[in-house]
Amino acid sequence: MDQNFLDMDSITLEFTAEELDQIDNIAFAHHRENRDAAIRELLDQWLKARDK
Repeated sequence: MDQNFLDMDSITLEFTAEELDQIDNIAFAHHRENRDAAIRELLDQWLKARDK
């Protein structure tokens, strides 16, 4: 584990089956089936939309 992340807060998210399907679609299409990257992309989109 990267030592830089040891002092960071962590959160737990619960997704519906529909949300997981959307995450998996994005992961397959854009991130070589990397679900974590798809979640980061969706979180980034949500944060940017919230700031508008």
